[in-house]
Amino acid sequence: MTMARRVEPVHTAPGDRHVVDLERQARSIRATCVVMAFLGREGHLTSALSCVDILVALYSGWLRVSPDRLRDMHRDRFLFSKGHAASAFYAVLAEAGFLPREELATYGRSGSRLPSHPCREMLACLEISSGSLGHGLGMGTGMMYGMNLSGSRGRVVVLMSDGECNEGSVWESAAFAAAQKQDHLIAIVDNNNMQAVGRTDQLMGGASFEDKFRAFGWEARTVDGRDIGQILAALDEAPFKPGRPSAIIAKTVGGAGVSFMEDNIVWHYRVPSKEDLISALDELGEPPIIGAPL
Repeated sequence: MTMARRVEPVHTAPGDRHVVDLERQARSIRATCVVMAFLGREGHLTSALSCVDILVALYSGWLRVSPDRLRDMHRDRFLFSKGHAASAFYAVLAEAGFLPREELATYGRSGSRLPSHPCREMLACLEISSGSLGHGLGMGTGMMYGMNLSGSRGRVVVLMSDGECNEGSVWESAAFAAAQKQDHLIAIVDNNNMQAVGRTDQLMGGASFEDKFRAFGWEARTVDGRDIGQILAALDEAPFKPGRPSAIIAKTVGGAGVSFMEDNIVWHYRVPSKEDLISALDELGEPPIIGAPL
């Protein structure tokens, strides 16, 4: 298995050279997601492409995780709750050395370790299986509770979709986390305002996610979810208030980076054709980390 070189935690401001490199990496990851969807005949590209910048920021060295220390008690725990966007997660894990890059070509195929929704029994680097929405934050609060009891210095980060926040279990978990003063817990909401059959604002009402999390005892802030510098700055500042869990509301765009997919609900399930693949790769302008069948 390819091992990642050790990367020191980053503390960068927007415009730094490091962020420019991460933006280039994000375009390559997006290109990889489109190739994976084409090869595996799988959809969910709008969801995958919207969270790429968040994942790249987390795995740029901010998360205290390593392929050779998967069960270190002091590691950070990252819970990928929006499991339907698995192609982006797998691609970032491969880029970070947690799995071989060439394995990405097996995504969605029978017998692959990379099914369309992540399974912890398939990959040792996963903290949870995901795909059935609404469970990640509850598991994260439970992990944080246990880590506090055991003396672990790790943090817990949960990446959720905005549509996932339809689930009542999310808010039950949010209330528990606040009651337990879990200030090493961070929830990131991928707020692309898209769900499988409609718009999040229409289905959940007009209250902002910041207001909702604050009402449940969290401290929250909104960032541009396509600005890696802003994402890293918010992560570095957490906890935003001692004694409270932190929520980062990342304003993103479904299908980000590919103009004909952007903010287009049709692409929630659609599989790219050969022509779509060629157009997307041309537009993204960075090569995928696996070979494209052109």
